[in-house]
Amino acid sequence: MTDTAEARDRARRYRENLQGELDGVAMYEALAELESDEHLAELYRRLAATERNHARMWAGKLAEATASHTGKLRPPPAGPSARARFLIWLARRFGPGLLLSILAVEEQRGQTMYDDQPEAQGTTLPADERSHARVLQTLVESDSGGLSGSGIARFEGRHSSVGGNSLRAAVLGANDGLVSNLALVMGVAGADISNDAVLVAGFAGLLAGAISMALGEWLSVQSSRELYEHQIEVEAVELAEIPEEEREELILIYEAKGLARGEAEALADKILSDSDTALNTLSREELGIDPDELGGSPWRAAGASFLLFTLGAIFPVAPFLFLSGWPGVLTSLVASGLALFAVGAAITLLTGRGILRSGARQMLLGLIAAAVTFGIGTLMGVAVS
Repeated sequence: MTDTAEARDRARRYRENLQGELDGVAMYEALAELESDEHLAELYRRLAATERNHARMWAGKLAEATASHTGKLRPPPAGPSARARFLIWLARRFGPGLLLSILAVEEQRGQTMYDDQPEAQGTTLPADERSHARVLQTLVESDSGGLSGSGIARFEGRHSSVGGNSLRAAVLGANDGLVSNLALVMGVAGADISNDAVLVAGFAGLLAGAISMALGEWLSVQSSRELYEHQIEVEAVELAEIPEEEREELILIYEAKGLARGEAEALADKILSDSDTALNTLSREELGIDPDELGGSPWRAAGASFLLFTLGAIFPVAPFLFLSGWPGVLTSLVASGLALFAVGAAITLLTGRGILRSGARQMLLGLIAAAVTFGIGTLMGVAVS
C-alpha cells in the first residue's frame, strides 16, 4: 500500500486519461447516431470502439492504483463529463458540425499526449491518437464532413495549392520593410534634416531589417524541415514495428475521404506492399508532409524574404539620393504613401475587400506611424540642440 504524492499523481493522471477516453466514446457514438451517411456512421463507431479499448486500459490502471493506495481517492468516472454531455446536446439540436470541429481540435492537440506516458509504451495508444487526429482533420477539411466520389479530387487540389500563402508572405514582407524603414527615416529626418544622416540611417535600417528577416525565415524553415525529418523517422519506426496499426490508419484515412471499406483496404495493402511507397504515403496522408519538399528550401525562403523586405524598404530612402531637406521628406512621404496604398490593394487579393478602402487604410496607418516618429525625432533633435 502506498500513500505518496507520486502515487496520487499517477492515479490522477489515470483518471484524467480515462475521462478523456470516455468523453471520446460518447461523442463519437453521438456522431454515429446523428450521421445519415451509413459509411461515415460506421467510421465513427469504429473510432468509438478504439476509444472504448483505451478506456478499459485506463480503468484497469486506475483500479490497480486505487487498490494499492492507503489514502482516500476520488472514485473513477462512470461516464462522459458534463462538458461532453453538453456538446452532445448541442449537436443533437443544431447539427453535428460543431461537435466534429471541437473533436478535431482536441484530437489534434492531444495526439502526442501518450508519447511520454510510460504505461502507453509498447501499446497502440500513441499511434491511435495520431491516427484519430488525422482522420478528424480530413473530415473537417472536407466540404461536408466526408468526401465521396469526385470530391476526393477537390480535397486533394485544395491542399496542394500554396499560392495564397506565397502571396501573403510577399505582401507582408514588403509591408514590413516599407513601414519600418519609413518610420526610421522620418524619425532621423525629424531630428536632423541633413541628407547624410538620413541616408546612413535609411540604408542601415534596410540592411539590418532585411538580414534579420532573412535569418528569421531561414531559421523558421530549417527548424520545420528538421521537425518534419524527425516525424518521418518516427513514422518509419512505427511502420516497421506496428505495420497493422499503420494499415488500419491508412484505411481510416481513405474511408474518411469517401472510399468504401473494401476499396480502402485494397488500396492500403497495395501501398504497404512496398516500404518506400508506404513511408512516402503515410508521411503525406497522416503527417501532411511532402517528403520531397520538407517545407521548402530555407535558402530560397531567406533570399525571398531579404528581397521582399528590401523592395519595401527602398521607397522611403531612395528620394534622399536625389533630394535634400524638406523636398526629400515630402517626396519620401509621397512615394511611401503610394507604395503603402499598393500594399493595401494587394492585400485585397487575399481578403476580397474593396481596393480603395484597404489601400487607403494601409496608407493612413503607415503615414501615422511616420508622423509619430517624425515628431519624436523633432523633439529629440531640439532637446539635443
